[in-house]
Amino acid sequence: MRKPAAGPRLSDRQRLSWLRLIRTQNVGPASFRELINRFGSAEAALEMLPELMISGGARKIVRIPSIAEAEAELEAAGENGARFVGIGEADYPPMLKNMDNPPPLIAMKGEAAVFRLPAVAIVGARNASLAGIKMARMLAADLGRDGYAIVSGLARGIDTAAHQGSLSTGTIGVLAGGLDVPYPPENIGLCNDIAERGGAVISEMPFGWQPRAQDFPRRNRLVAGAALGLVVIEAAQRSGSLISARLAGEMGRLVFAVPGSPLDPRCAGSNGLLKDGATLVTEASDVSGAIAPLAGTRTPRAAPPEKAPDFSATPPPGEDERTGVLEVLGPTPVAVDEIIRHTGLNAAQVSMVLLELDLAGRIERHAGGNVSLVFGGS
Repeated sequence: MRKPAAGPRLSDRQRLSWLRLIRTQNVGPASFRELINRFGSAEAALEMLPELMISGGARKIVRIPSIAEAEAELEAAGENGARFVGIGEADYPPMLKNMDNPPPLIAMKGEAAVFRLPAVAIVGARNASLAGIKMARMLAADLGRDGYAIVSGLARGIDTAAHQGSLSTGTIGVLAGGLDVPYPPENIGLCNDIAERGGAVISEMPFGWQPRAQDFPRRNRLVAGAALGLVVIEAAQRSGSLISARLAGEMGRLVFAVPGSPLDPRCAGSNGLLKDGATLVTEASDVSGAIAPLAGTRTPRAAPPEKAPDFSATPPPGEDERTGVLEVLGPTPVAVDEIIRHTGLNAAQVSMVLLELDLAGRIERHAGGNVSLVFGGS
C-alpha cells in the first residue's frame, strides 16, 4: 500500500467515525457535511442520528454500522492494497473537491500523484466499433504524452481502450461497486495494472459492494467531476455516456464529442452532443487546445465555497417550522434559497429541517443544491 502524502490527516478514530457515518443509510455527501457542520464531528453526529430521524418523520430508525463493521472494511481495504482518503487530506483528488457534494471518503488504490495532473475523461459505448476503440486508445495515448491523466469508468469498449491507451502516462479508473469487485470481471487485471503503473482506481462504494444499475450514474458523476473536460466517443441515445456529458456540463467542465456515422445508432448520442454545442474532436490537439487555459486553475467556473449556516445562534426548529418547510416541498426540485424566502425562516432552521427530512429518507437532493420531496412523501 502506498504511503499517504504529507499534509492534514484524519486520525484513526476520525476515519472510523467518518466511515460509519457515510455508510449509514440516508446519509449522503450533503447530509454528511451538514452533520459535521452542526455537531462538530462524525462521532457526535452518530449519537444524534436517531433523534434527527425521528424529528424528520422516519417510519423506522435505520441501523448505524457498528465500529466492528467499519474496522472490518478498513481492514479489507488494507488487504486489497487500498486506503480510505478523506476530503480534507492531501491525497484527496483536487478536482473532486470542486463538485457539488463531493464524497467525503473515497477508497483509493494506486498512486495519488496522478491526481496532480490535469485530467481529461473519455467515455463511450460498451459495444464500441473497432474504429471507436482505435480512436479512444489513440486519443488517450496522445493526451497522455501531452501531460494529461485520462479518467474513465472501466467499462467494456471505449472505457477499456482509453485506460489501455494511457497506462504508461497515468490513468484513473472509477468503479460503480467496491474496489474489490471490479465490474466487468474481465477488467480485474486492468485495475491491477492501473494501480501498479502510476495510476489510481477509486470508488465511493463499500468494499464487497456488487454494482447495481442505480450505482452507475453515481460512478459517472465522479468520472465527470475528476476531469477538466469529458470526451464522448460513440454513445447511443439514452446512454450512460450522455448522462456523464450532462453532469460534466452542469459542473462547468468542457464537453467534447467525436463525430460518427449518422447511420450508426452507436453514434446518435455523440452526434447529438455536437448539434447541441459540444466541441468537435478528431485529434488530441482539439482537446488539449481547449483545456490548456484551464489546466493551471484546476477549478473551471468553480462556485465559491458554501458558507455553513450558523446553527449555534439559532434555536432548533419546532413543528411549525417543519410543517412550513414540508408545505412548500413537492416532486419538483426547488432551491433552498427559495424555501427560505417563501417561509421566512432562518437559513439555519431550514437547513436543519432539510437535514432531518433527508435522514428520514423523505427528500431527494439535486444538482445545484435543489431539493424535492420523495414520491409518496408527505
